Amino acid sequence: MKCRHYLILFFPVQSHINPSLQLAKNLAGSGAKVTLVTTNRGLKQMKSLPTLKGLSYASFSNENDDDYQSSSGFSSYVASLRSIGSQKLMRLMEKFSDDGEPVTLLVYSILLPWVAAVARELQVPSAFLFIQCATAFTIYHRFFNSQDGIHGRMDPSVSIKLLQSLPLFSFSDLPSFLLPDSPLSGFMIPVLQEHIQVLEQDPRSFVLVNTFEELEQESFKDIANMNIIAVGPLIPLAFCDGSDLTDKSFGGDLFSKSEDYVQWLDTKPKCSVIYVSFGSVAVIKKEQKEEILHALVESGRPFLWVLRSSNSEEEEVHKTMKNGVKGDGIIVPWCSQVEVLSHQSIGCFVTHCGWNSTLESLVSGVPLVCCPQFSDQTTNAKMVEEVWGTGVRAKANEESIVERGEIKKCLDILTGDEDRGKRIRENAVKWRGLAIEAVKEGGSTYNNLKKILEISG
Repeated sequence: MKCRHYLILFFPVQSHINPSLQLAKNLAGSGAKVTLVTTNRGLKQMKSLPTLKGLSYASFSNENDDDYQSSSGFSSYVASLRSIGSQKLMRLMEKFSDDGEPVTLLVYSILLPWVAAVARELQVPSAFLFIQCATAFTIYHRFFNSQDGIHGRMDPSVSIKLLQSLPLFSFSDLPSFLLPDSPLSGFMIPVLQEHIQVLEQDPRSFVLVNTFEELEQESFKDIANMNIIAVGPLIPLAFCDGSDLTDKSFGGDLFSKSEDYVQWLDTKPKCSVIYVSFGSVAVIKKEQKEEILHALVESGRPFLWVLRSSNSEEEEVHKTMKNGVKGDGIIVPWCSQVEVLSHQSIGCFVTHCGWNSTLESLVSGVPLVCCPQFSDQTTNAKMVEEVWGTGVRAKANEESIVERGEIKKCLDILTGDEDRGKRIRENAVKWRGLAIEAVKEGGSTYNNLKKILEISG
């Protein structure tokens, strides 16, 4: 049997890095060769990349590639990567073949649909690593489907019956990129549409989704014709099934984490701490930060808040907020989220509901206060509250600010003795158990990983 060699390409933002690295580690653990490929800048920025037997790194951009946050703009940067990346990827794969290590499966993440064309040209199988939930994929597929897609005829006054077993979805429950008033819809809609079209055009291609079958059974049935395979939760194994206690982080952090928060958590009672984080991308308004701070302080509960600063002005604001913290709370610039969520002191998680954060909370059995901002976060919040029953969605005011009273009300529900809070906590424990069973030997995700090895062997 030929040596399995997986090439995994991803865009260098934290929410794309984490699942890509974990999939790479899981495949390398099976004895395969895995090459992770991203931009030069991304490789330089990532800290503490995993070093495993069979795992290596490469780039698909120029040595002096521009930062995607530069003045040229995000869409221009992604377009330049398509042009340069196709050529670089072609040369990289040809080199591997010449060296006797041909690529047997090319895996690519969102924003990189052009990778599939390179795979087809070189007659190598390809797989789309979808880093949102399967329900979001179902929505995109319905939206762009060449037969009965709803693209171009969306009506904000009409609710959508997505699947028989799911509640009605309102316009605002859909991923924000699909909505005409989204500032990024002009860029993201063509990218997402290309992803779906590429998959429809090549019956050999398949989709790897960072979820587990038990969590989204109906969505998997709806898109079964897409050769879709659940490979999640893509979480470090020490915090998942415990099969590898050395696998305690994703690796590849773009931000430096604080060092003192674990010792602080160790001093707190079980399920007492409110953890707050809005991820690596969302920009939170100053007014929203102030409302969160007031809610946390007034709740009287200990809290750990991850608050990033993107410029000197924000740093000054955050310094003032830290000085204003009264009571038992700390604010840090970054942390290992899986480490925090798995700590016994954590009682609930105030989150933007990005998919990585949502999945990590499910694996950890931690209830959520959902404050979605954009992208698939609104869909995730809908599923958390109304389908999986592991949290509550906080309601924003007309200025899109979640006020302190609303945050406190949600915290009281999750931590209180009322029936609703008890049910939510019970559901969180239930889904944690099912997630862990999925990745254990004989579980659905474990078996799916074996299936991938067989397909590409």
